[in-house]
Amino acid sequence: MRRKLNLKRELKPDVTYQSLKLAKLTNYIMESGKKNIARKIVADCMLAIKEQTKNENPLEVFEAALKNTAPAMEVRSRRVGGANYQVPREVRPERKSSLSMKWIVEAARGKKGKPIHLKLADEIIAASKNEGEAVKKRENVHKMAEANKAFAHFAW
Repeated sequence: MRRKLNLKRELKPDVTYQSLKLAKLTNYIMESGKKNIARKIVADCMLAIKEQTKNENPLEVFEAALKNTAPAMEVRSRRVGGANYQVPREVRPERKSSLSMKWIVEAARGKKGKPIHLKLADEIIAASKNEGEAVKKRENVHKMAEANKAFAHFAW
């Protein structure tokens, strides 16, 4: 018997920018169910981006950052004949955006000495210019996939 499919919940777009991706970012920033605090952080971050980029559209900067940090390939572990192989796989579009958001938030949380909205704004601006921790993470993932290209025939 097949198991029941998990239904995906409808996500409402961000209030100020009408963007589903910003709403998703809010969910990644949220801790312990404190969504209003996460919304405030994202709103302050977008204002900081607008100030730092001299009135450039912060949503476009955010989109560019997501595009620059989204991985094309990743490695998945696969057990074949008692040995584990890192098999390179292409990344699905939904997973690309979720990984890039996770990496941006993770990089912002890893920094010290500033409020979170400023650290997040700095990381998004850096990622939109193809630099920063999240872009380094993507490069490392691509290097891993490239190094394990010999095991691509184990892909399932």
